[in-house]
Amino acid sequence: MNRLERSRVLRWLSTLAAAAALVMVLFPVYAIIVGSFESTETLFSGTFYWLPHAATLDNYRTVLGVASANTQATVSGSQAGNVLTSLIVGLGTALLALVVAVPAAYALSKYRLRVTVIIVSALLVAQIVPSIVLATSLFIVFHWIHLVNSYPGLILADATYAVPFAILVLRAFFFSLPNELMHAARVDGASEWQTFRLIVIPLARSAVITVAIFAFLAGWGDFIFALTILNGAGIEPITLGIYSYLGNYSTDWGAVMASAAFAMVPAALMLVVAQRYIASGLTAGSVKG
Repeated sequence: MNRLERSRVLRWLSTLAAAAALVMVLFPVYAIIVGSFESTETLFSGTFYWLPHAATLDNYRTVLGVASANTQATVSGSQAGNVLTSLIVGLGTALLALVVAVPAAYALSKYRLRVTVIIVSALLVAQIVPSIVLATSLFIVFHWIHLVNSYPGLILADATYAVPFAILVLRAFFFSLPNELMHAARVDGASEWQTFRLIVIPLARSAVITVAIFAFLAGWGDFIFALTILNGAGIEPITLGIYSYLGNYSTDWGAVMASAAFAMVPAALMLVVAQRYIASGLTAGSVKG
């Protein structure tokens, strides 16, 4: 087998491996979408249908709070308000992550600080601490400062994961920026803030958008912090809305599937729109120069 043939075989094997990985990742999404059009009885009939067997919109009527002949949905059970809550939490988490992470990452990459190693190590440790441990500790602290059952409390809790990740990603990118650009701006009379705002931020656009998207998804898909910090205060994100259909003695699995499909739409749209920024942002800083 010559070199050209080996290259062709490797290319086909790589394509097949990528296709297999894509199927494994997307199959749960496909199963949720199919299941959202099935009744709970059909879902537990023991047969998996590749297409909806007895398609019904009752599950979506239930999660949207629209009554039908077969379901007694109420407005209180609507997931539309839960989606709005998750949007507020996700956007708040993304905004907080950017406000804290962008200047912090720049300082850790461009200034020689004695505590840089300690700070970076602490950020890495923060990424591996189980969320249930943080949630328990934060609940006690938030109870003292009256942030339990509030949007700021949940946003701060979600930021405990989003901010360290954002700082580490942005710091890697800022390392790749040549110091000569900042020196040239200062020689031209720009202040430190003007250099950061007019030179650094535009160059870091892809990385900033990437960390903003991941911070939003951290707030959008959070369950542990929401379950711990919110306890019946009228604030219910979409993750808790899905959980509300899971009972001790009976579970409306059709509504669970419909809620999950409903919850995927905003996040999927955001990822599709920002995919080119995410691809370049995650690789930013991997190669210097």
